[in-house]
Amino acid sequence: MKKVWKKYMLIKMQVNSGDIGELQINVVDGNNVPIKDARVIISRKTNENEPLDNETTQLEQLSTDSSGQTEVVDLDAPPLEYSLDENNDNMPYANYNVEVDAPGYESENIDNVEILPRSLAIQNVKLKKVQGEETENINIPPHTLYYEYPAKIPEDDIKDVNEPGEIVLSRVVVPEYIVVHDGTPSSNARDYYVTYKDYIKNVASSEIYATWPRATLEA
Repeated sequence: MKKVWKKYMLIKMQVNSGDIGELQINVVDGNNVPIKDARVIISRKTNENEPLDNETTQLEQLSTDSSGQTEVVDLDAPPLEYSLDENNDNMPYANYNVEVDAPGYESENIDNVEILPRSLAIQNVKLKKVQGEETENINIPPHTLYYEYPAKIPEDDIKDVNEPGEIVLSRVVVPEYIVVHDGTPSSNARDYYVTYKDYIKNVASSEIYATWPRATLEA
């Protein structure tokens, strides 16, 4: 997908002035039941100019409430104009790491949670019941508007619908769940069932910046 920009997106601000973004963590179990009193640690790489240096600095330690949510915390973010200027080469968001653990559940580490200025980022975390001393590590790749990814491998325009168990509907129906293949079309990667609503939100957040004005999104 090519970058979509409009000249009126530019906002006059003090160049290189820092900004603030917000982050909230939602923690649930495998049945989407909120987990209370989960411990959430937010950290950031100590030296972001050294990709091989994994040392981090802890910034916040939070606990989830009865709804499985932490309080909203303010975090440093790059200047707003970085995400509004098509000619900008600076990373327009800040990366943070999130560690989550709760009694009876496996820990989960999420690296590179993206924080945009003047925007609320909500990171959902689903913890698994303890089956051993395991920790799930998730690394969020760079945003598609900032990083150049290889071209998508084309798929067949017409799919074979003669497989057993498939049903061709007479009208368009918005599904509740869809299957997401975690790899190229021909790979043996794992399939995941996700809600259609969450899928749309995840795709949108990977293709646009939350800082864009509403008029730009409607154009």
